[in-house]
Amino acid sequence: SLWFSLPLISLPSPPGLRIHEYLYFQVLSPGDIRYIFTATPAKDFGGVFNTRYDQIHLVPADPPEACGELNNGVFIQDQIALVERGGCSFLSKTRVIQEHGGRAVIIADNAYDNDSFYIEMVQDSSRRTADIPALFLLGRDGYMIRRSLEQHGLPWAVISIPVNVTSIPTYEMMQPPWTFW
Repeated sequence: SLWFSLPLISLPSPPGLRIHEYLYFQVLSPGDIRYIFTATPAKDFGGVFNTRYDQIHLVPADPPEACGELNNGVFIQDQIALVERGGCSFLSKTRVIQEHGGRAVIIADNAYDNDSFYIEMVQDSSRRTADIPALFLLGRDGYMIRRSLEQHGLPWAVISIPVNVTSIPTYEMMQPPWTFW
């Protein structure tokens, strides 16, 4: 499965097809991770953000891989779930969150030291679909968000999504300090 861990390189694509589009969200609380994070939308499944959420909960799924029934599914209703890669397909995770009423899912890499390689989330072979947006997040970012919530004893973070970074003059200063350029 080496193919799945290739870095996002600008591959030739048909005109009009935007493969490596980035989507940004900002953590509002807890304050120690009040940064703008970069995620990539799933390539060939899931919905798009047609609403901007100024304040919505980012709820870490329990269990983190979200491959079946969730212990905290009631908290995911109308919110956004933070899920960990592994155990089942990206699409299966997205469908579990959708069935629990989540508005979107952010799937973080399970390699906690991953701070630069975005994985292309593609459809599985089941021919099922999902309607909610699915985003991929770097493992380091997902880990830092979960660690902060655990340290504060919080069940979720409050985020704004999507964030238009072109309108933020200090965007570079608002990126996580562990992100290297």
